[in-house]
Amino acid sequence: MKIHEYQAAELFKKFGIPVLSGEVATTLNEAQSIAEKIGFPVVLKSQVLVGGRGKAGGIKVVKTAAELSKAFPQLKALNIKGYPVERIFVVQAIAIKKEFYVAITIDPAKNDIVLIASSAGGVDIEETAKQNSQAIHKLYLNANRVIDQARLTLFVKAIFPDAPSQKAGAEIFQNLLKLFCELDCSLAEINPLAIDDRGNMVAADAKINFDDNALFRHEDIQKLQDVKFEDADEMEAKQAGLSFVKLDGNVGCVVNGAGLAMATLDVVKLLGGDPANFLDVGGSSSPQKVLTALKIILKNKKTKSILVNIFGGITRCDDIANGILEARKQLEMRIPMVVRLTGTNEELAKEILAKAKISTCSSMREAVEQVVALARQG
Repeated sequence: MKIHEYQAAELFKKFGIPVLSGEVATTLNEAQSIAEKIGFPVVLKSQVLVGGRGKAGGIKVVKTAAELSKAFPQLKALNIKGYPVERIFVVQAIAIKKEFYVAITIDPAKNDIVLIASSAGGVDIEETAKQNSQAIHKLYLNANRVIDQARLTLFVKAIFPDAPSQKAGAEIFQNLLKLFCELDCSLAEINPLAIDDRGNMVAADAKINFDDNALFRHEDIQKLQDVKFEDADEMEAKQAGLSFVKLDGNVGCVVNGAGLAMATLDVVKLLGGDPANFLDVGGSSSPQKVLTALKIILKNKKTKSILVNIFGGITRCDDIANGILEARKQLEMRIPMVVRLTGTNEELAKEILAKAKISTCSSMREAVEQVVALARQG
């Protein structure tokens, strides 16, 4: 789950990370009051949960109340990557002398928390990573949730230019890691971490992503979610107890179990197809969950065929079969479907489908070959 910059800045502040003075505004009057309290100049930052807002004109520096009166309505009129600007973060403007990139995330390849930093921070950090990977420094925690002080000292010395900034940078990393672990984050990022003309180090931006699977532990964090920026189909699937991710292909997939779902996507690609989604109906599926799954898949106009691939253990194949029949009754099933069922109540499920004149495949490969061919025809 992602949150807005102004929300992330508040969390940074709670964990002792220095941030710019600022508040969020939805109206010009609110923005003027905030700017008067902070003092000009201020920066107006559009709050949208997509990248590239600066290049889209979504950030403006204003030096006077007159400039603010002109710039604020311009930002509110913007539509950035399909999203209207509803909130604007009004923050203190500072003279930046040096920018750094700082982040903590999880490296899935190493199954470890990693601290990342660069003295080449700013909007083009992605290009820096591509063009000059040596400028990106990493420190792995080796399965710990605390930083070894000796290693941290060497790490910050490679990034920050002098003793005061190294001390400040080390403290920020300590507090950022505390936030990352306590709030079950998947990413905590500052870009840029700035040194101003007075030598102060401050987070000039704030970004936090949370692990969706840990949100049940953080009701206060869940309340920060802006559902307008979430995929509607993924939200519906989550509420129904389904694991769903929309992809760019044309073969819809309904599978039980994350491992089989990933394997199914791999086989679809191997045999020349392109999956339209990842969808795991879970280990204790029901006809209603199958109905919901097919309903979500059919919303995607790119989908040309659907594969139902079930290996029944806890999942009963007859529940899946009944869900398919219910979907045929309630939905416009104009897209061809290929079904492969094996496991618990397999024979009963095949009888249910046979009575409805729905044939099943005996193997996963056979089913995938058929569904890929049908997608090409569609």
